[in-house]
Amino acid sequence: MQGTLFETPTRDLGGFEVRRVLPLPTLRAVGPFVFFDHMGPARFARGEDGDVRPHPHIGLATLTWLFDGEIVHRDSLGNTQSIVPGEVNWMVSGAGIVHSERSPESLRGRERHLHGLQAWLALPLAREDCEPSFLHVPASEVPRRNEPGIRSWVVAGDAWGLESPVPVDGGMLYVAAELEGGAELDLPTGHDERAVYVCQGEVVVDSVTVPAGQLVTVPRGAPGILSSPGASRIALIGGDTLDAPRYVWWNFVASSRDRIEVAKQRWREARFPEIEGETERIPLPE
Repeated sequence: MQGTLFETPTRDLGGFEVRRVLPLPTLRAVGPFVFFDHMGPARFARGEDGDVRPHPHIGLATLTWLFDGEIVHRDSLGNTQSIVPGEVNWMVSGAGIVHSERSPESLRGRERHLHGLQAWLALPLAREDCEPSFLHVPASEVPRRNEPGIRSWVVAGDAWGLESPVPVDGGMLYVAAELEGGAELDLPTGHDERAVYVCQGEVVVDSVTVPAGQLVTVPRGAPGILSSPGASRIALIGGDTLDAPRYVWWNFVASSRDRIEVAKQRWREARFPEIEGETERIPLPE
């Protein structure tokens, strides 16, 4: 049984391309993943810093994984953390958090590159209003699986008997992999929902050809074999089916529209916590 192939749209953010992998009109989530952005690859000329000003989140956990570049995370809990390729930033918003993502001071005013993935995962109903938290996992602690022609990282969750130290809720699958031409990868099993996103190159998943920038779902229980005719870079995502539908509006994820309306009013009235030393903020979309 074959999976379903989905095209993903792009957005130009002033010369910086972002591909919106999730949500899609006919695919709102894959496991707990309710939002998934592919950033770049992008080149910032001198003087173009690509900062993301302070903004709020509720009801989700964010996970950032970079292939190239560096981002400095700051949040209202007092954390300041740079992230580079091979590391994981995991932020749980729960009842509410504010963060910014900026270019490191050492690279400001210089040409730089950025290429990575950012995901939002819906928190379980019982933890929608939990205390916010932040965790940084260094590259040395991210489990790796090396096979001939393949390098893969278990970014979060579990795969092939390896488990990431990221403290996820329930079953989850998030693997980043780089394949050489001719390599074959057996897809992890045991997750309710799975999908493959191709960041670069082209792969074949159970006879379905998946070009760069597209996503293919993998039926539950199917063994799944992925082959790469040439060099490619992919992400495998999935996990337990959501415990209830979620609403996504701007930076808010919630099990009810009422929760989102409350969060909107809190941001309008500046009642979210602030980031020490930051004075800018992204206004609420109207």
